[in-house]
Amino acid sequence: MSDKPSLLIVDDDTLITDTLAYALGKDFEVMVSSSRSHALSLVRGLETPPQLALVDLGLPPVPHRPDEGFKLVTDLLACSPAMKILVLSGQNDAANARHARTLGATDFVAKPCNADSLKKLLLHALQFRTAEISGGAGAEGDLLIGDSQVLKKLKSQISQYADSPFPALIEGESGSGKEVVASGLHHLSLRRDKPWFALNCAAISPTLVEPTLFGYCKGAFTGANTNKSGYFEDAQEGTLFLDEIGELPLELQAKLLRVLENGEFQRVGETQQRISHARVIAATNRDLRHEIRNGRFRADLYHRLSVFSVSVPPLREMGEDKTLLLDHFSRFYAEQAKLAPFKLDEGASTLWQEYRFPGNVRELKNIVIRLTTKYPGQKLSPLELEPELEADAAQPEAGAEPAVSGDPQALIAQAQRHLQRERNFNLDDMLKAWEQGYIEAAMRISHGNVSQAARMLGINRTTLYSRMEQQEKK
Repeated sequence: MSDKPSLLIVDDDTLITDTLAYALGKDFEVMVSSSRSHALSLVRGLETPPQLALVDLGLPPVPHRPDEGFKLVTDLLACSPAMKILVLSGQNDAANARHARTLGATDFVAKPCNADSLKKLLLHALQFRTAEISGGAGAEGDLLIGDSQVLKKLKSQISQYADSPFPALIEGESGSGKEVVASGLHHLSLRRDKPWFALNCAAISPTLVEPTLFGYCKGAFTGANTNKSGYFEDAQEGTLFLDEIGELPLELQAKLLRVLENGEFQRVGETQQRISHARVIAATNRDLRHEIRNGRFRADLYHRLSVFSVSVPPLREMGEDKTLLLDHFSRFYAEQAKLAPFKLDEGASTLWQEYRFPGNVRELKNIVIRLTTKYPGQKLSPLELEPELEADAAQPEAGAEPAVSGDPQALIAQAQRHLQRERNFNLDDMLKAWEQGYIEAAMRISHGNVSQAARMLGINRTTLYSRMEQQEKK
C-alpha cells in the first residue's frame, strides 16, 4: 500500500493523462480514466476512494460540451464528499469555472497548466482535506453553527429523535450537511459508545452492496475465500448510516425492508437467520416520492425509513448564519494554512449575504478555501469576491417581471402587458426563449444530470439532447 496521496486524473486525451501521470507520479499515487462511466466504475471498485481528482470538463460522448465533466464532479462527490476536485479544462470561460465550483469543485485550473503549479494546488487542497477529516471542519458541530429559525428547528429535531430506536430519513440538497446531521443523531444518543458504520450507496458497485451490508460465507461468489460479516452484523447495537439511499438497487430494497421490520437478515450464500439491532439512518438528495411514482423506490421502504423525517435546510434559507459560517471557516482554514484570515468590506459582506449558495455549505467552504489562499490577511471588496460566485445565483433584481404562474388569468394578464410593451414581438422567439430557460433551469437544478433534468421536464433524455443540440446551432 503506497503512502502517497491518491489522485484520479480524468481526461480523454492520453497525451495529457500520460504527461500528468509522469509529472505527478513522484508525489501522488496516480490512476487515470478517459470517461465519466469508467471513472465511476474505477472509484466504486476501490476499497478507499481517491483523496484528490483532476477532472476535464470536455469528456465523451460530447467532448465539445462541459456537461459530462459537470456530472462527473457531482458523481464523484456523491461517492466521496471528502474528495477534493480540481477541474482542469480547456473550456475555461468564467461561467464554466463558476459552475464547476458551485457543484463542489475546489478550484478551476485552465489548460495548459505548469506541473509544479498544479502540484502545489493539489497539495494545498490535500492539506485542507486532512484538516477537515481530522475533526476540524468535518466535526458534527461545525456545520450546525447559527441562530436562524430553520437551524434551531433542525437542532431541535436532532435532539428529539436521537434516542429513538426507529429509523430516520434525512432529506436535503447536495452539500447541505446531511451526514453531519446523521452523525449528530448518533452522538447525541445512548448509542454514542456503540459502533457507527456508514455506507455511501452511490460509492459502491451495486453487486457489492449486498455482501457489504449483510456479509457473505466462503464460496458464495468468486473471490469469497472466507466467511465475512457485514455492516448490519458489525453495527449490532450501534448505528448504520446509509447515505444516498435512493441509489440502492431495487432488488435489495426488499431485503433492507425485512431487516427494518424484524431485524432478520442472511449472509450471502447462507441460510442461517441472523439478527441485528442496529438503528438505521438514511439520507438522500433525491425526491423519493418522485422515485416511487416512477417505480424506482419501494413505497413500503420509504414509509418504514421515514418514521422520523428530518429536512436539512439549504444555506439560502439560513439568513445571517451564512456570515457566521464565513467567520468560522475563514478562521479555521487560515489557522490550518498558517495564514492570516481575510475580511470582507461592507459591499462584499452585502454580496455574500445576498448570494444564494446553490452548492450549499460545501460551496461556502470551497469559496473560503480559495479566498484564504489568494488573499491572506486582506480586506476584500466585491471586486475580489464576485468572481468566486456563480452569477446566476444572485437574488432576483427588484422590479423584475415575475415568472409566469400556472394560473391562466395571470398568464393572460402578463401576456397582455408584454404585447403592449413590445412592438416587434415574435411568438416563436418567445417560446424558444422559454424552452431554453426551462432547460437551463432543469440542468442547473440537476447539476448537469441530463436524465434527471429530462424527468423534471417531463420528456425523455433523447428529446432533451436533441433540443439542447438545436439551441447550440442557433
